Amino acid sequence: MSSKRTRNPVGGHVPVAGGLASVGLSYAREMGAETVQVFVANPRGWATPVGNPKQDEAFRAACADEGIPAYIHAPYLINFGSHTEATVEKSVVSLRHSLRRGREIGALGVVVHTGSATGGRDRSVALKQVREYMLPLLEELTHEDDPYLLLESTAGQGSSLCSRTWDFGPYFEALDAHPKLGVCLDTCHIFAAGHDLGGPGGMKQTLDLLVDTVGEGRLKLIHANDSKDVVGAHKDRHANIGAGHIGEAPFGELFTHPATEGVPLVIETPGGKEGHAADVARLQRLRDTGSL
Repeated sequence: MSSKRTRNPVGGHVPVAGGLASVGLSYAREMGAETVQVFVANPRGWATPVGNPKQDEAFRAACADEGIPAYIHAPYLINFGSHTEATVEKSVVSLRHSLRRGREIGALGVVVHTGSATGGRDRSVALKQVREYMLPLLEELTHEDDPYLLLESTAGQGSSLCSRTWDFGPYFEALDAHPKLGVCLDTCHIFAAGHDLGGPGGMKQTLDLLVDTVGEGRLKLIHANDSKDVVGAHKDRHANIGAGHIGEAPFGELFTHPATEGVPLVIETPGGKEGHAADVARLQRLRDTGSL
């Protein structure tokens, strides 16, 4: 890992089974990561495991010492727009767990998918439910070292509550634009939802629209992923940087936009450690030189 202060730290999601610090940070160092994202629970389950205090402290200390911004990705099952009461109740417990673990490991933010209005419900009804159950969790974030809650839009499948940039508006409104609320922009998701990042000026236009919707300073994290599918396909299939339909050039443009100043980039791309290291290096070169 590198402690170099940069305009945009670039890193990736790292595996932590076997030890948050011992496994996760070792992987991060091998991929040249300047920032990391981790799971603190099974992403496809509801379990809320307690942490290992020794690993937590080692992880927190290393990230602090080396200037490594750390983030948690909450489980995928969370959906505050669900028509199923049990899903909503479990979502509250799961997200509260991720936020608490965020404070314990020194994470700056917890990423959660914005969910969907299931059961044929109207979006407005689902957003009222988002307010009822998610706003209290935001109001619990009273410690100075509590993480931000970062909303990640989806690729626009089904009855998604938030997929285009302007969809963040009603979501933020439902949550009173809480000061601990931010955005995690996934480039593959926003492209799949219909924003043509690969077109002329597409990246700038999309980032401008996001700022117009949620205001300056709300973009806290970027998931940097290319897309295996064409723009507007509503398919969440990530590709390596430059190997998909977004292409390499828009990621270079991303680094020059005022809204991304100081915002870390985390890759969630295929290819294992070698593929991840190559993507991190590619983005770092785009950032540092403007070209390959």
